[in-house]
Amino acid sequence: MQTVTSNDRTEIAYEMYGEGPPIVLVHGSGETRQAWNPLYPHLTDRFTVVVPDRRGRGKSGDADAYSLDREVADLCTLLDIFDDDPAVFGHSFGGLIALEAAQESSLDQLVLYEPALQTSNDANDLPARMQKRIDNGEREAAMELFYREEAGLPAPTQLPIWPDRIHFDLAETVVRELRAVQASDHGSSVDIDCSTLLLTGEQSPDHLRSSINTLQPTLGQCVELDAVGHVGTQTAPERVANTIQTDS
Repeated sequence: MQTVTSNDRTEIAYEMYGEGPPIVLVHGSGETRQAWNPLYPHLTDRFTVVVPDRRGRGKSGDADAYSLDREVADLCTLLDIFDDDPAVFGHSFGGLIALEAAQESSLDQLVLYEPALQTSNDANDLPARMQKRIDNGEREAAMELFYREEAGLPAPTQLPIWPDRIHFDLAETVVRELRAVQASDHGSSVDIDCSTLLLTGEQSPDHLRSSINTLQPTLGQCVELDAVGHVGTQTAPERVANTIQTDS
């Protein structure tokens, strides 16, 4: 485990595996760096895989104040440690962070798996409903609601990872990230110079697939993974890895 210090003095922890040009994997909400455990072994023959814990999660620190911009600064600080331009793969909320960082840092490639963009003006009270459950001491119910409505998993408690590998202690950070998405216009216009690959799952919910539809006219290449949903990085890791390496 290694760390870098972000510009607000928050320590961001990361691990590195494999050899080759660097690729940084940025996890989504409800997760830590361990969410990449199914995927990263399929990349280490070609890449040095860099797996950080985002702030407030795992081994990384946090700060009293929170914003999406601070998350972007964390990633940019990590990218700066490399002599060569790294690739970045962002999933869900991590995809939103990666999208913004790509407009500030020089990258070799950007891969986005259904980044969490605000693509509709419709009000969504999911953060408030999650917070109500948290306030009532129902943290597991709050996370179940998140996985069902945001990730599009109709029966999350039937997943083989439930409950042992679900991070109920991250419920508050999930709420703040959902609110950050709702408060932002990130992704409404992008200016990225590097090669970009968009990934989406055939079975993913419409609001996440729409983020790809929003970006594709500007960023171009998109691959749809058949019979896969929003968590294809965990349910079909070899296919995701092969897609990244084929299109790199």
